[in-house]
Amino acid sequence: MTAKLFEPYTIKDVTLKNRIVMSPMCMYSAEADGKVNDFHLTHYISRAAGQVGLIMVEASGVTPQGRISENDLGIWSDEQIPGLRKLVDGIKQYGAKTSIQIAHAGRKSKVNGDIIAPSAIPFDENSKTPKEMTKEEIKETIQAFQDGAKRALQAGFDTIELHAAHGYLINEFLSPLSNKRDDEYGKDRYLFLEEIINAVKEIWNGPLFVRISATDHHKDGLTVEDYIEYSKKMKAQGIDLIDCSTGALVNTPINVYPGYQVPYAEKIRQEANIPTGAVGLITHGIQAEEILQNERADLIFIARELLRDPYWPRTAAKQLGTEIEAPKQYSRGW
Repeated sequence: MTAKLFEPYTIKDVTLKNRIVMSPMCMYSAEADGKVNDFHLTHYISRAAGQVGLIMVEASGVTPQGRISENDLGIWSDEQIPGLRKLVDGIKQYGAKTSIQIAHAGRKSKVNGDIIAPSAIPFDENSKTPKEMTKEEIKETIQAFQDGAKRALQAGFDTIELHAAHGYLINEFLSPLSNKRDDEYGKDRYLFLEEIINAVKEIWNGPLFVRISATDHHKDGLTVEDYIEYSKKMKAQGIDLIDCSTGALVNTPINVYPGYQVPYAEKIRQEANIPTGAVGLITHGIQAEEILQNERADLIFIARELLRDPYWPRTAAKQLGTEIEAPKQYSRGW
């Protein structure tokens, strides 16, 4: 019997060959132009050869100012499309589907010059104080997300993920810890994300994910109950899956252990009635299978374990006592 981890999964007209997703992880390996280079081709395509079902390219800035660092990938210029298209084509030759996480770092940006956020509150005592965004800057940023999605479509990606987690700009609008505005974007903290989703869906009909931080891990911040309500709104807007991470909006201790974020994916899946992805110290095939068999999540996002083992799907298959097909070039050693 095939393990559920290796069953296909269909979202709209996109079918993944298994439930394993390469979680987006910043590699800080681009030049200042934000373009794909040889490292990215090697890094991502090797995981596709390793039989990951969905390869999600790291957070890519919708503006130069919106990068986390000066060495992030970007999706703010048409000149970045050819490199992204080459990457997509390389991944697809091994049967994997492709995704890209489009993002704006907000107050956590470490680029030179001014940074922007919903309110002029720095991330911590060692961070720059951001400029509070004007209505015009909010409008321009929403347009930048739409333009980024258009470039993702032109590059041939199968899915897009909006990065609304980890203390970056969308997350900053959602939380009362970082959004102290007294206009409509403060009174309705979901509004910024709502308008981004609407703008992206004007030009993107494929699967659309959102990564969230399902709790701020802070007594005055958002909890999973808040994100259940946000997730219901996202579902009503046509979001196909919620990728459930946690934390990083503010510096606060987090009790980390294997699978520590899975309960958030499970709760949102059950109470918002929307597919979810589980992420966070998932390292073993049996662990991943338990999550799927108990219907705690629909997809398994693997991060650091894929840095250690580019062929983790094969490792997981062996742990589960099942077999998966090898790339023909590697079949003698599989």
